[in-house]
Amino acid sequence: MKKIQKKDLWLLLAQVAVWAAIFFAMPLATYFSTKDTQATRTSLMVVLGLFQSPVVVYFLNFYVLGPHLFFKHRYWWFFLANLVLILGLNSQFFYVYFNRNNLPSMPAMSANMWIGYFSGFLMFLVLNCMVAGIAIGIRHFIRTRQIKQQLKDEKAKNTEAELAWLKNQINPHFLFNTLNNISSLCQIDADAAQDAIAQLSDLLRYAMYETNKKMVPIEGEVEFMRNYIELMKLRCNEKTEVTTTFDVKQNMEVAPLLFISLVENAFKHGVSSNRPSKIDIRLLQNTDELIFNCDNTNFPKDDADRSGSGIGLENTRRRLELMYAGCYSWEQSLEGDIYHVRITLKIKD
Repeated sequence: MKKIQKKDLWLLLAQVAVWAAIFFAMPLATYFSTKDTQATRTSLMVVLGLFQSPVVVYFLNFYVLGPHLFFKHRYWWFFLANLVLILGLNSQFFYVYFNRNNLPSMPAMSANMWIGYFSGFLMFLVLNCMVAGIAIGIRHFIRTRQIKQQLKDEKAKNTEAELAWLKNQINPHFLFNTLNNISSLCQIDADAAQDAIAQLSDLLRYAMYETNKKMVPIEGEVEFMRNYIELMKLRCNEKTEVTTTFDVKQNMEVAPLLFISLVENAFKHGVSSNRPSKIDIRLLQNTDELIFNCDNTNFPKDDADRSGSGIGLENTRRRLELMYAGCYSWEQSLEGDIYHVRITLKIKD
């Protein structure tokens, strides 16, 4: 059984209030115009007789017939139930006609008068049908809004789950490459390797404990990238030139670990052990944009080298689409032996 929520009670009260306003409109108008209590009482009884059937039809269609028949596509049962309901609530019209000769207070009526009588009865039946249609229409509107909100909530949950999955893919990918670098360094300089392990510990602490939020302060991301770049530079020789520029304000937030895959990609594909290599990384902020630029020499991997499979770049683009849809641009190009990538984010207020 569906649990009654507070919003359901408010909806019921709102509908009761609307019907009460309609019900008391005529008696109040009669009272304020005539100041006659008897006329007001008569008006109240007339309104009660007129609205008793439409009110019952409305609420039964809104809460019973609509949800259990109409919206479950049981249309024939829905129409039959309404027919029986409306005719049953207005059976007094048939009672008067079939017992016209047995009612002492019943005046004699001509054929034209009976035509008028049943014309009024037909119009009243049409009014009841219209009320049923209004109830279904309002219920459909509310139901559609609820479904849209549920779909929106589900989409948000799925988006959050996908973002978490993508970010969790980034962290191990980064870890595997860094451990490989430190492993190589151990054979060359044990002290430097020890320092690198301590630096890696700081990076992992940030990645594990500081990036659980949807957005993080930009200064933390800048410090993470600086440390990461210094760690990656340990694998580079004197033929590699690495330059960085970070010019951002300290009062904005950004998605965590958003650019690290691009930095990682630059060191993967931009460094050669026997050829001059260059990596230039810039993160700049102007009035309403955050711009990330990365230029690096391009040394394509052969088919046997799976380290360049591109999963990090695919994840970055997917995260941008999920978190900055319509508020970012992605540019990448290869000019000669220089690979260029540029991400521009519109800064949200």
